[in-house]
Order: sequence, then C-alpha cells, then structure tokens
Amino acid sequence: MNSEHKDKVALVTGGAQRVGAGIVRYLHARGWRVLIHYRGSESAALALAAELNARRAGSAAVCQLDLLHCARLPELVAAALTAFGRLDAVINNASAFFATPVGQFTEAAWDALIGSNLKAPLFLAQAAAPALAETGGSIVSIADIHVDRPCPGLALYSVAKAGLVAMTRGLARELAPRVRVNAVAPGANLWPDSEAVFTRAERERIEASIPLGRTGTPEDLAQAILFLLEAPYLTGVVLPVDGGRSVVL
Repeated sequence: MNSEHKDKVALVTGGAQRVGAGIVRYLHARGWRVLIHYRGSESAALALAAELNARRAGSAAVCQLDLLHCARLPELVAAALTAFGRLDAVINNASAFFATPVGQFTEAAWDALIGSNLKAPLFLAQAAAPALAETGGSIVSIADIHVDRPCPGLALYSVAKAGLVAMTRGLARELAPRVRVNAVAPGANLWPDSEAVFTRAERERIEASIPLGRTGTPEDLAQAILFLLEAPYLTGVVLPVDGGRSVVL
C-alpha cells in the first residue's frame, strides 16, 4: 500500500463489475479508499466491498443510484463524504454500450447512450466540484479511441464519447486550478459479454491490428488512471490506452 494514498478517496461509477471492479481493486491495493457505485449489481458491489474491507477495515463503501436521475447525483458525493469525510477523485467509468445503426436511432437509445456517457458525468462533475476543490482532487473519465474514427453502427455511442472528451477539456479550464480533469481513451479492453456489436471474426481482426499484440486489461486502464490522478501538472489530457492501435487506425 502506498502511504501517500492512505487517506484519499475515489468514487468509481459502475464499480461493481468488469472494468470498474478492476479499477476499484487497483486503487484500493495502492492505499485508496473507494466508494463503489452501482445501479443494479447489488450483490457484486456488496461482495467487492466486503472483500476490500476484509483486507483493510473501513476502506470501501457502496452506493446505489441510477445515474440518469441527474437530480440525485449529489447523493453520490454525500455518500463519499458521509463514509470517508472527503473526496479526492471521481472516476467516470459507468457506460452504456450498444449498436445503433442508422435507421434504428431512437430517443430511448439516445437517452441511454448520451445519458450514461455524457450527461451523468457532466452533472456528477458539477456536484463533486466543491468537494474535489477542497482536496485538490481530480476527475478522470473513460472515453474511447474511436471518438475520431467511429465504428460502423456505433454513431450515437461515438457522439456521446466525443461529448465526454469536450467535457473533459472544457471542465479542465473551468475548474482549474483546484480540480484537474482528464480522460483515458481505451481501445479493445474487456469485450462485451455478447457478440451483438463485434463478432468473433471482427474481434480477431481488431486484436491482430494491435501493435503490442494483445487486448488491454482493466489493470492497464487503472494504471493510466492512477498516473493521471498523481500527475499534478496534467489537466485536459485524453490519454490513449490502446496498445498502440490508434497509431494504425
């Protein structure tokens, strides 16, 4: 455990499973206390918190919230302050991800994709800004390397992530100097559970195009996130974490 982080607190949205859980475990192992946000994965969130608290008592808490209810987002900040007395980092990890080919756009798809990938992070940043300013904290969001080169069928998702990048740069200016705002942009990381977006053949083609020869892992993203949390002179940065794939796109 890094003693520099022993009092610091990170809120990770969508932190109960998959990439979010990987980020939570990585930060916790390096001394951070964590608030694990979840929407429907209660059993996974409680199990993860219990696992972490067994290693270090009082170091993990959970909070359930539908991020699309923006008026309730201050409750996440309040939960961190109640559990730990401070907030040093917000990690915007929660994300809806599904295909929306042209001709199949719906308002429901727009609301889900824009809501989770842009609207919620923006309003959560607004809610968290005063607490983060108190600690000189920062926000790190998970963008996507395909913001500039959208994959077929993912236009709405790409629009949402492009907005997240714009949010990162805009808030970096507005919240400076007390709060830093950055993002990581993954390429292929944990594949979705189904092949509804990428078929096995498409996954193999993508994997073959990665210069470092493998897909990313949650730990790869978490390492980059921690770097941005620790880098006091970086703000407004969107850091590719893609094994070099953006070089060949």
